[in-house]
Amino acid sequence: MVKIVLLDGYDLNNDLNWETLRSLGDCVFYDRTKTSDDNEIISRIDNAAIVITHKTPINKYVISQSPNLKYIGIMGTGYDVVDIDSTRKKNIVVTNIPTYASDAVAQFTFSLLLEVTGQVGLHNQLVHQNRWSQGPDFTFWEKPLFELKGKTLGIIGFGHIAQKVAKLAHAFEMNVVFYNHLPKEVQENWLKQVSLDELLKISDVVSLHIIQTPQTLNLINKTTLAKMKRNAILLNTSRGKLINENDVAEALNNHKLYALATDVVSKEPIRETNPLLKAINCYITPHIAWAPLETRERLLSVTVSNIRAYLSGSIVNQIN
Repeated sequence: MVKIVLLDGYDLNNDLNWETLRSLGDCVFYDRTKTSDDNEIISRIDNAAIVITHKTPINKYVISQSPNLKYIGIMGTGYDVVDIDSTRKKNIVVTNIPTYASDAVAQFTFSLLLEVTGQVGLHNQLVHQNRWSQGPDFTFWEKPLFELKGKTLGIIGFGHIAQKVAKLAHAFEMNVVFYNHLPKEVQENWLKQVSLDELLKISDVVSLHIIQTPQTLNLINKTTLAKMKRNAILLNTSRGKLINENDVAEALNNHKLYALATDVVSKEPIRETNPLLKAINCYITPHIAWAPLETRERLLSVTVSNIRAYLSGSIVNQIN
């Protein structure tokens, strides 16, 4: 029976039924594996042929010390946790789950935007602190509120999630533009493809929907921030390292950027020294856009389907 090792199931397994995965082989599940300890990762992979990872990195050294490894299943869309070049050289199959969270992340992207523009959380808190009951008027607001209608949303990247975000923005009667490193053909007359510089210049809201690569690291930095409107809102539900956190924090504190709303940071869990924690108008959630129950159930289902396909000789969702 094939040995299957899951390196980091804690965030996924407390309310899911894993019996379908157990049925595929001799399974060993770990809640957490130290992401900085190559030796622990290697010892847990041991002689397994199939390894499943969510956020535990499988680098060149780990791959070189895992001679029985034949398949790596990434429980997610991004594949920056695996050294893809090394897997190619070792003929190790790598699969991901390309669209499992598209609806959830698009929904969460707008949750972040609506929090910045509608301030629901703040005013709910103030009401419960008796600010309303003790006030002289039928209403009050602590921070500015904004309509989305007529504002321009600029989307960087145009994959599945970005396309869903674009449709949501259109439903709010926003103007929608996007930039993609490879030009895309679009049929919608309300959607416009522009250069990155043009997008940064005209957008009231900039939303990041690209994968992390050497070319996209620190894409948002002093130079690109200087091209944006001073009252722009920046959204990030992709990867934390797409932005230079020091530069963004400085822009927020100097009123050169109105707000950042992000579900991701460069090092997770967030470090107490992260400059975004002390930046003004900065909204941070703990990487939960992907986490609705329905989304995680889909994630597990596709993970099982990917492995079943691999075992039957008909590989699906291979990325290498």
